[in-house]
Amino acid sequence: MANFNAQLPTIFGALSDPTRLAVVERLVTGPASVSELAKPFDMAGPSFLKHLKVLEDAGLARSEKKGRVRTVTLSPDGLHWVEEWALRHRRLWEHRLDNLGNFLVKGNN
Repeated sequence: MANFNAQLPTIFGALSDPTRLAVVERLVTGPASVSELAKPFDMAGPSFLKHLKVLEDAGLARSEKKGRVRTVTLSPDGLHWVEEWALRHRRLWEHRLDNLGNFLVKGNN
């Protein structure tokens, strides 16, 4: 089997949900409280907390409670694995398409 991080399916699963993807996009700009992150979404608090748990379990976010405020921070390690996977596949397909282009050019000469 190809060499990849076993966590990738969990990471991609977490990012496949529009709410969780939007939360990650927001966290790119910096840490935020749970209430700030939940504000744009029309859902109950427990439902939103489940989304945060999925992100934490996937290694995409981490949270810390200080007093009554829980702050969520992006954990870039999970995104690193996505970037590595995408770059590896991009290089492979670019190489294959270059070979196809060369073959087509040679075939027309």
